[in-house]
Order: sequence, then C-alpha cells, then structure tokens
Amino acid sequence: MTLRLAAGTAWDETLRRAVELTPEAFADDRLRNLVSGAWLDSGTPSPLRTPVDGTVLTQLPRLDAEKASAAVRFAAQEHRTWAGTPLAERVARVEAALEALTSARDLLAMLLVWEIGKPWRLACADVDRALDGVRWYVTQIERQVAGRDPLPGPVSNIASWNYPMSVLVHAELVQLLAGNAVIAKTPSQGGAVCLTVAHALMRRAGLPVTLLSGSGEELSEVLVRAAEIGAVAFVGGRSNGGKVAAALLDTDKRHMIEQEGLNAWGVWEFSQWDALAAHVKKGFEYGKQRCTAYPRFVVQGELVDKFLDVSIKAGAIPLHRGGLADAAGVLDGQDTSAYVAPAALLAPPGRSRLMHAEPFGPVDTIVVVDTEDELLAAMNASNGALVASLACDNAELAGKLAKDLQAFKVGINKPRSRGDREEPFGGRGASWKGAFVGGDLLVHAVTVGEPDERLYGNFPDYSSYPTT
Repeated sequence: MTLRLAAGTAWDETLRRAVELTPEAFADDRLRNLVSGAWLDSGTPSPLRTPVDGTVLTQLPRLDAEKASAAVRFAAQEHRTWAGTPLAERVARVEAALEALTSARDLLAMLLVWEIGKPWRLACADVDRALDGVRWYVTQIERQVAGRDPLPGPVSNIASWNYPMSVLVHAELVQLLAGNAVIAKTPSQGGAVCLTVAHALMRRAGLPVTLLSGSGEELSEVLVRAAEIGAVAFVGGRSNGGKVAAALLDTDKRHMIEQEGLNAWGVWEFSQWDALAAHVKKGFEYGKQRCTAYPRFVVQGELVDKFLDVSIKAGAIPLHRGGLADAAGVLDGQDTSAYVAPAALLAPPGRSRLMHAEPFGPVDTIVVVDTEDELLAAMNASNGALVASLACDNAELAGKLAKDLQAFKVGINKPRSRGDREEPFGGRGASWKGAFVGGDLLVHAVTVGEPDERLYGNFPDYSSYPTT
C-alpha cells in the first residue's frame, strides 16, 4: 500500500518550505547546528527517519564533546550580556520570536507530523500550546521576576521527543524572558527539523539560543556538569534522568528533572460509568505517548465486570490485542504500518516491568483489588507519579484516599494533566527531582531569589509541594 497524502503535505514539499523560510539552518542534505551564534555545518551525519514509513527525512550532524564544550562557553558569554538586558527589551525580542513562530505555525505542525508521527490536530495543538503559554508569561513576567535575578549561567535543556514545541520551546522562551541564555539538545528520536526551524526564527529575533545535536552519552558531561551551566532542565525516563541527577549531586546546580511515573486511575465504590467511558476513550489520544497518560487502572474486584464493559464501549479492547482492520477513521487501502493497536493486560506479574513502569504506548494494565490498602499499594507501585485519578462516588472517601497517593496532582472523577499557564507541575517520589515548574514556579526555578529561599520541589534535604 502507498501513502495517501493531501495536497501540499508531502515531505519534499514540507522540507522545501522549511529551507526557504530558514535557509541558514540547512546544508545541502542535512541540518546545521546552532553553535557560537551561527549555523555551522559540522558534526557526524546521522539519518533521521520518519515513523510514518521509515524513510530517511534528512541527516542530523552529531557534535562531539569538544565542539559542544565550545558552544557552552559561547552561550555563557551570551548569558552574561542577556542577563543584563532590560526586561522590556527581553520581552520585545520574545514577542518578535512569537510573531515569527506564529506565522510558521502550520509548517512547524506539518514537520511534527512527519518527524514524530503526531496527528495533524495534535501537532497543531503542540505548537499552539507553546505559543499561547508564552504569551501568558509575557503578561506576567514583570511581576514574576520582581526581586529576582537570572541564574549565574545558561539553562541546559534536554527533553524527550514527544512534545518539541509545547514542552521544550515553551520552556526555553520562558527561561529567556527570565534573563537566561538557553541551550537545547535535539531529541535523538525526532523533532530536530521542527526545532531547527523554530530556533532559526528565535535567533533572528535576537534571542541567545543554542541548538546542538549529539549522543546523550557523549554530551551529558558537557551539558550537565560544565561549570558554565546555570541549570539543567531534563524531561525523559528514569534511567537517563537518574544519570543526570547523579551527575549533578556534587555541583549544587539548579535542576528540574521530570521522570516517568506509572500514573494510575483507581476505581472504587463507583457507578458513573458513562462519564468514565469518555475519559477512558480520550486517554488513548496520541497513543498514550504522554507523561501524564494513564496506563494503569486499579479496579475494585466487584466492579471489574462493569469496568470491562465500559472499556469495550470506549474503544479499548480489554484482555486482548486489538486490530486495525476495523478501526474507526482508517480509509480503504490505507497504509496502517505506522499504527499500533491498543492492548490491555489483566494482572501483570509483580516481577513484570509493566507492573512498575510506564509503557509509553497504547497499553493498559488492569489490576484487581479488594481492599483500600490494596488499592493504594497498586496505585503507588512506581514509587511516585506525576498524576493520578480516583473514580469514586463518595467525595469524602475519595479525598481521604487521595492523601495517600504518591502523585503530584490527583483528580477526583476526572483526569489531571501537565496544565497550562498558571498551573504548577511536578512529581512525587522518584518521578521528579529538583524544582517544580509551571506558572510562577517555572520562573522561580530559573531565577535567584533571597539567599534562604526554599523553592517548591523535591531536593535531597527536603520536599515542598504547592497546592494543586
């Protein structure tokens, strides 16, 4: 089967538009790295493949540690200048970048479709959330930085591939508003072309941004431990996050390390099945490739039959690996090789990775419990999570149970998410290390206040949580 493409959406056409918009960021058959204030054609080329059909999109030059170190030193010089730039000027340059990014919105979204397989609607939402969120910070930044100073060095950003704009670029623009130069590493699994175009537009607006590519293992020492780095912002899994945290132990650097957690939805003394069905169905958006997806359902034993009925009606295939032949929205003759059908597993063994870790895909696990203690133990199986929810008719009981859940945000009969604008975001237990972000907390995390300030976050000597 061949791909069926709408007019103007082919990769060659999309790439041509990107090159025409930001020619400085592209070489003949590969991307360039934004280092030392210029787009340089250096590094060892590595193919970037699309998850849509596996073809090569372009080449990504990977830098070695020596070249990355030079880029960090230059970013530190820019940081000193930017930190002394008046707030009004910083705001004006960020607004100019927002205007340019807004004009390129559809192109950035289409790049995400090809690079990471994000559906068009969700790709547009990724770009829109980034830009709308930064616009809110523009209106709040004067209040947020009052009495605070930029960090002593640039912020190093290392993020996963799934939300290049609404997580990585959004964070960078806020860090810039707060007076910090920024360094970003392109995710190895996708998003590099979109980020290249975005950073070219940001650089044109006069923002001190650095974008480089390379092996995480080779560049970690530079991007995490270099003396010039003022803070490290990491989004990813616990394995790599743990390595970053370990590398920071003796540095006293500011850090925000978001790691995976097994977000669980408990079902206890519950009867509002129609409402839950809608949440279960919507939860499969983006193939559950979100840090706040709910891959674990912990269900009271006497409610299991009703819960399974709800799951079937909601589109999931409980206790079965689904197929794509009858999937809604699939066209006759459509190439479905890039799609993965949902699956659900009942009672994974205690030794199974699925029992304790996030699958990061359209796989649900269902655990059956008979007591409140068993419910809490199963929901807390991953030693900390970003979000959790309880489906429970008794609001008082739900509130009581919620207090013992190891999740940063808990929803009662509704899901919780990262949130936008003023909403804080973080994690409990092993799902987060360092300062929390979101709303005012993001600005506080990348600025310096009073000497005895205790930021909200998880630190070696204390944990402090805001109202969520």
